[in-house]
Formats: sequence, C-alpha cells, structure tokens
Amino acid sequence: MVHQAQGQLVQEVAADGALRAPPSRYVLKEKHSPTAAVSATARPAELSIPTVDVGRLADADPDEAAKLRSALQSWGLFAVTGHGMLEPFLDAILGASRVFFHLPTEAKQEYSNVVDADDGGRKFQPQGYGVDRVDTDEQVLDWCDRLYLQVQPEEERKLRFWPAHPPDLSELLHEFSVESQKVARLVLAAMARSLGFEEGFFLDKVGERMPSDARFTYYPPCPRPDLVHGLKPHTDNSVVTVLLLDEHVGGLQVFLQDGGWVDVPVLGGGRHQLLVVVGEEMEIMSNAAFRAPVHRVVAPGEAAERVSLAVFYQPEPHRVLEPSPELVDGERPAMYRRLEAKVFADGFWDAFALGERTIDFLKVKVDVPGDQPAAAVVSGA
Repeated sequence: MVHQAQGQLVQEVAADGALRAPPSRYVLKEKHSPTAAVSATARPAELSIPTVDVGRLADADPDEAAKLRSALQSWGLFAVTGHGMLEPFLDAILGASRVFFHLPTEAKQEYSNVVDADDGGRKFQPQGYGVDRVDTDEQVLDWCDRLYLQVQPEEERKLRFWPAHPPDLSELLHEFSVESQKVARLVLAAMARSLGFEEGFFLDKVGERMPSDARFTYYPPCPRPDLVHGLKPHTDNSVVTVLLLDEHVGGLQVFLQDGGWVDVPVLGGGRHQLLVVVGEEMEIMSNAAFRAPVHRVVAPGEAAERVSLAVFYQPEPHRVLEPSPELVDGERPAMYRRLEAKVFADGFWDAFALGERTIDFLKVKVDVPGDQPAAAVVSGA
C-alpha cells in the first residue's frame, strides 16, 4: 500500500502562488530547523572545504596523498579537480535535468516511482521520478523531488524509468557515469594507498562490476527555507559518492564533530569541481578508518531553485560487508558485524525514511570501548 502523501510532488506545492509558508507536513520542530543561511562562498580559511586533484593522486603524488588523508580524517568529503570533465559538459547535465523537472507533471509521471504491485494495488520502489518514500502520517517530508536511476551495470538498467525527454539527458548521464566511475576508482585506489595497502585493496572488495545509482534532485523555491529540510540529515549508501552540485545555488551542509553544520560552497565558476563523499559501506570496510559524514541540504529561498546529481558507488550485491581483517587487531577490534551488501542496501530505504543511519538502523555497529561515536542523524520528526 502506498501512503497518500507519496503522490504529492513538492514542485506542485511550491507552484501555489498564494503559498506563504510550507504546509505542515514539511515543517520541522523548532529545534531541528536549519540555522545556517545558504552560502555561495566558503567559510573562513580554517573551515574551507579541502580540494584534491585526482590526476595527481593517480600519479601517486605524495603532497596530494597528504591532502586526501587530511580531508578524509577531518571532513569525510572533498572537492575534486583533475577529473577531465569540462565545465560545458557538466553544465549540460544540470541544464538537461532542469529541463526534465520543468516538463509538465503528466510527462514526468510516465516515469513515476509508484508502480503496480502483484496484489493489484500500488507500491513505491526506489527507481523513477517522484518523492522519497513516505511511510507514516508523522513523517516530516523533505522539500525536494527526485529522479533515481540504476546506472551500472548497464545491462541491468530499467529503461522504463529513463526519461525520453529531454532527448540528451540519458546520454549525458551515461557519459557522466563512465567518467565519474573513473574518479571513484582513482579515489578508492588512493584511499587504499593511504592506509599502506596496494591500490586494489578496496577495489577488489567492491568487485569489478561495481554497481552505481544516480539521483537527480530538484529543490523548488521555498517561501520559508528556515522551516524545512531540503534533504534531511543523512549518510550515503555507498563506498563513495560522486556529486555534481548546482553551479549557482548553494545549500549542502556537512556536520563536523568540532564545528557543527558547515556550508559546502558552490563549486562552479570555471573550477570544474566535483565533490566526493565517503559512504557507510566504506566506513564498515575500513573499520572506521574512514567515516561517512552526516550531511543535509537547506532549501533554496523563494527566488531560487536548485538541482544536483549524485552517483552512489556500491559493492556488488553478493559481496560480504565487514571490517577488512587487515584493519582489525587487538588494539582496534572489529567495530561492525558482517552482513551481505544487498541486505545493507535494502535497509537503507527503511533507515532513510526514519532519518537514521543505515549502520544504526540495522544494528551493524559493535560497541567498542573508547570509540568516538559518529554524529547522530536527526530526522526532524
């Protein structure tokens, strides 16, 4: 059974010219409301987001490797240069996504994530266009719509959910997925080297046919962005995520243990930067040597809209997720129990609807004396 709010598109809500405040389904409790303004520039230098050149990482440049280690330890994410994708190409992807989200609702609903169920009813499934899964009347909804697609392996794509319009969107996404996978593999190889292992250490664990899913997210104008989450605080269902941000409008924030919520700046302006984010599967495989950062999106104001594209790289579904034995010893015991990658991936959707980390929802974490807990994910419910 599908919750009645599953079919309520945020873009349609925002299109109400008389709207002065978001409907109550989107409004957070006061203690969970975003307090930091959307920023198009970085915070002071000591909180500037780290930047890593993956071209230099590929050449095993020691200075770039040091930047990567610092970024992973302090932020869990970093901006990426040297990836070979030119700005006109990246602009074209975001432009095509805007065209899709501005199609008539009837045209977009051809790719709806609510589909026929075997029992004759209707059900939500992750792929396609719509809003994220709605389970209960009490669930606070995010101020965004999204288009979610399995990208790799290519033969497993469900093309019924891939839009035919605009006609260049599918080809642009395919090309971006090919190029961003190169970035993901370079980063995984460098992460292994940073721990003293061979380049294939993590790549061998995720598998040659590393699956990937793409999420286009549209954040419509909001009359009171201080009352809602554009996208609730969460961690990613991935080993790493490659993220293409809106080139004009900010909103992404990351939670730092010693700094609270910090704005991630707009990465456009001719710098051709992407963002790489550590996911929960990597946190498990590295036995918390690398931790998945909690991040969220603040909704844009009433005069702006925002789009983004994230590609989530995951282990092959039959792989076992567990702390790598080479990273477990008497001084650092295993901090997570083992489970199948598919079980973890399936659990993500339940956890995300509740505003929880999948690691916590599936009780994957093992209590280890002296361990520094990860930042809690707050749902706002």
